[in-house]
Amino acid sequence: MTFHRYVALGDSFTEGVGDPDPTRPNGLRGWADRVAEHLARETDDFGYANLAIRGRKLPAIIADQVDPAIALEPDLVTIHGGGNDVLRPRVDLDGLAAAYDEAIGRLSATGARVVMFTIVDPGSSGIYAAVRGRMAIFNEWVREIAEKHDATLVDMWRMRLPDLPAHMDPDRMHLNAAGHQYMAMQVLDALGVEHPLVPIPVQPMTVLPRREQLRENARWTREFLGPWVHRRITGRSSGDGLTPKHPTLERIG
Repeated sequence: MTFHRYVALGDSFTEGVGDPDPTRPNGLRGWADRVAEHLARETDDFGYANLAIRGRKLPAIIADQVDPAIALEPDLVTIHGGGNDVLRPRVDLDGLAAAYDEAIGRLSATGARVVMFTIVDPGSSGIYAAVRGRMAIFNEWVREIAEKHDATLVDMWRMRLPDLPAHMDPDRMHLNAAGHQYMAMQVLDALGVEHPLVPIPVQPMTVLPRREQLRENARWTREFLGPWVHRRITGRSSGDGLTPKHPTLERIG
């Protein structure tokens, strides 16, 4: 299958946070860029836009990105959202799903191939364990919406990488370069697009002695968790002041 106009919507996951590249807009590459790079090799008239902004909750993604995406007349749309919503103290999952359903219906009505994602399973321990149930409920909504609108689903909840920590950024919230490469492969596979992408080798994570674990956790809390909590308290976002890295269709590769 050949695509000619690809638009990526979402939050930090789609913007490419965790996969730095100083030569690119916003200093990021990411899985969506990697997918677009391959699709661009398949046709001479390929265009790619990435409207994702880190920190965006699903209502903002729908309000700010869906109409501009439709205006670009894409034949392929990927959309990821909800992760920033389920982490908030309160969230109306049913209301969120209803809005998502309507947005996916509008995107699908254009005739574009729509790709959706579930949220990754955080496991039963760690900082996200308390909202694991919310994530599971939201993911069931995503599966239902994808089925209703005949969207392609990349079900990250069911991906069980034995070396997942080695595919994560030091912030423990985003994928690193190897993780973004892996996700690009999953998206292309879900679309049925043949590709030459291969996994980026990773070094297995070693289990640190107890004292070093405490020291590393303290550093992570100071550098990543603390600022994240402060932004939540003050109503700020890591994406404040940022613009989409590819706001219009352009060739990439």
